[in-house]
Amino acid sequence: MLFLCTGNYYRSRYAEEIFNHQAGVERLEWHAFSRAVAENLFPENVGPMSPYTLNALQAKGVAPEGATRNPVLCTVDDFAQAALVVALKDAEHRPMIERRFAAVAHRVEYWNVDDIELLDPPTALRKIDDLVGRLIGTLRSRER
Repeated sequence: MLFLCTGNYYRSRYAEEIFNHQAGVERLEWHAFSRAVAENLFPENVGPMSPYTLNALQAKGVAPEGATRNPVLCTVDDFAQAALVVALKDAEHRPMIERRFAAVAHRVEYWNVDDIELLDPPTALRKIDDLVGRLIGTLRSRER
């Protein structure tokens, strides 16, 4: 399972951690990782993971496995390692993915979770919770 967002600092990292936590609770044989679809990482992102992401995970009692991992740019090989690929915002990420990864762009499912400039973090992260929960439910029903 691959989650994509622009900088691999906030939304995709949260989706990755919440997915892995829930998949573990549900004993699903799925594991997520996340990457950035931007061409370059952003120097203004301080530290390995957004404080909004870290704080929200902590509030849920989730110890992030990747708390010390810095953001990572996506490569074509990342698509090859993922059975499912989700980009967190259609309007934002589809053009980047189609430009950088045209050969595999058809594999991406798009959600609609706005970045911090357009949607406050608590609301955005709640949306990710809901979407990941639905995804976990779908995967659980496939494994039965």
